[in-house]
Amino acid sequence: MSDDQERAQQAEALIARMKAARGYMYPEWEFAARQDPQFVESYNRLYELSLGEGRHVSAKVREFVAIALLCFRGGERGGLVAHMKRAIQLGATPAELFEVLEACVVPGGAPTFHRGLEALMEVVDGGAGSSPAR
Repeated sequence: MSDDQERAQQAEALIARMKAARGYMYPEWEFAARQDPQFVESYNRLYELSLGEGRHVSAKVREFVAIALLCFRGGERGGLVAHMKRAIQLGATPAELFEVLEACVVPGGAPTFHRGLEALMEVVDGGAGSSPAR
């Protein structure tokens, strides 16, 4: 088997594992995995340590932190939706996600809350009644 074939097989296996673990994978990361699977494997390990089950903090709570930070940073709605869906897969309820957004209002301001609400609306009702795109 050639090095290119071996790298392609390694990349496809990595992509499948990442999709299974997260429930999603951005196309940019699929591209990166095909270019350099060893690099993306290292990144994935850091991701798992950051957003996986911890010794003291559950993966669900870690997703809450990620959601709050993405809202504050002005993260794209697609990323927020993906993290909210993963939090739900880990046992979160829409009511819990709403409370996470409420906790963002004072430290993050109204724009942080609003970004989170837009994503939560998409998660809860597929975006029905959401505000127009900007």
